[in-house]
Amino acid sequence: MKSWEETLIGPDEALEAALNSINASGRGICLVVDAERRLLGTLSDGDVRRAIIGGATLATPCRAVMNGSPTAIAVGAPRRAVLAELRDRQLRHLPILNDGVVVGLAMPADFLSAPVRPNRVVIMAGGKGERLAPLTLDTPKPMLKVGPRPVLETIVRTFADQGFRRFYLSTNYKADQIEGHFGDGSDFGLEIDYLRETRPLGTCGALSLMPRPLDGPFILANGDVLMHIDYYGLIEAHEASGADLTVVVREHRIQVPFGVVESGDNVVISITEKPTFAYPVNAGLYVLSERALALIPADQPMDMPDLLTQMLARGLKVRSQRDDGYWIDIGRMSDYDRANAEFGEVFATGG
Repeated sequence: MKSWEETLIGPDEALEAALNSINASGRGICLVVDAERRLLGTLSDGDVRRAIIGGATLATPCRAVMNGSPTAIAVGAPRRAVLAELRDRQLRHLPILNDGVVVGLAMPADFLSAPVRPNRVVIMAGGKGERLAPLTLDTPKPMLKVGPRPVLETIVRTFADQGFRRFYLSTNYKADQIEGHFGDGSDFGLEIDYLRETRPLGTCGALSLMPRPLDGPFILANGDVLMHIDYYGLIEAHEASGADLTVVVREHRIQVPFGVVESGDNVVISITEKPTFAYPVNAGLYVLSERALALIPADQPMDMPDLLTQMLARGLKVRSQRDDGYWIDIGRMSDYDRANAEFGEVFATGG
């Protein structure tokens, strides 16, 4: 099947051009967009036929007969949410939007089997997990069991379920347990290589060990964070934006346990009782292009905030993408207990 981009058409183009686009893409629909690819409407093959029966001609502009209120979904929506939207609304097509801009098109056929994705996934799995002691005295944190399997295996499976096959696992603490479990990945139908840290290199220092050149952007994930997100949609949005680094963020809400007083010159202006403030926080998931790697020193410790700061100072493009799907950072014993309690419901479909 051709690229979804062949479905894009301008609002002033004629129905004849729309029919040609529908035939060329093989997807049975046109996405009517403006010059910035913002979605204006949709036009299916059925819409065109009904319009012509109703008196339109092949010269009629698309904007005159398009569906101006199509159902769409935000980029990064969990795979199960996209499938549910298609199924529950009995849709044949579902545009994927990033702030109104079309970045993809979902169809039921996309979920029959996940296409193989060429992009690499790097998972940081070298930490000691000291806050989870004594569990981590003999077992590295990514290999602690959540549900029926190690948390790192569940993370790998969530990527594999979306078609990712090529992985780097960054290891340090008790690396032999991780490599003994996954091997070269062949038992899982995957290709797994290792970035072996001889000492802790921080949250992104191990990326300096990756072979170059790369064959496209790659995902960087943490080996102790479970989440549901459309990973490939994340990559598509990253590429469409021209960014060098995409940081996934999520909303974190904090309630002040007191009344907050606003004043000026000792005059009270207002008081708000126990207000709640929301902040976008780092979800520990990134997409990087190769230009970002040039700033990481070889085999030296470096954390992601330092890389981000250097990129901004050099004028590289860093973007954020919000995702509010399921997410848990297994950093404390309470998080570990919660992850085990929720696992059966959240990952019941095999994620």
